[in-house]
Amino acid sequence: MKTFFERYKHAIPLIIYALIYCVWFAYLEKKVKYPQFIIHMKVDDIIPFCEVFIVPYFLWFLYVSAAVLYCFFRNKQEYYKTCVFLFTGMTVFLVISTLWPNGHHLRPYVMPRENIFTALVSGLYRADTPTNLWPSIHVYNSIGAHLAVLHNQRLAAGKKVRTASLVLCVSIIFSTVFLKQHSMFDVLTAFVMAVVMYWIVYQADVVAMYQAYRSGIKRNRRVRRV
Repeated sequence: MKTFFERYKHAIPLIIYALIYCVWFAYLEKKVKYPQFIIHMKVDDIIPFCEVFIVPYFLWFLYVSAAVLYCFFRNKQEYYKTCVFLFTGMTVFLVISTLWPNGHHLRPYVMPRENIFTALVSGLYRADTPTNLWPSIHVYNSIGAHLAVLHNQRLAAGKKVRTASLVLCVSIIFSTVFLKQHSMFDVLTAFVMAVVMYWIVYQADVVAMYQAYRSGIKRNRRVRRV
């Protein structure tokens, strides 16, 4: 049991944060019924509703989870980077939604067609209110998952994997606006946040900096004991 814990104890931050995020998000979904800030851009009115994008939209859950779990089991260092990238953006999203309750009026009042895809979109609309949108976590986490693929040597070595990841990432981003789940403003701000976090996590390598800091503290403690 001790060996198992030592081997997989890096799952603890993920589990704790997942619980915090789910509780916080559920609270916001119940609290924000009439958002104070309505998000809208002129380009939103030009983008058509296209129900087939419900497929990549739902694949987002599998895509992000698979990226995190692969790093968890295969590369602990990349796992930490992925978690820092995702958790930071998700926390910023929660704080913004708490301080500036936001929403939109982009969804169609009546489905233009009746098929399996519009039925799935209707189910999505019933489960997910058009509130707490900025920035788009679907967009931000998709970028984070693709970055995790690109920075993992085993995954990045396969051209088919890189291409498939890019196609899915782009499809998910498109799905947020074609399903009228998000305004283009949510998408653009998610990209801005992703660029900032990319520099912090992958260029400045904040994870390595923190680990070096912790190692320095441990060395100092050992010296003092001696």
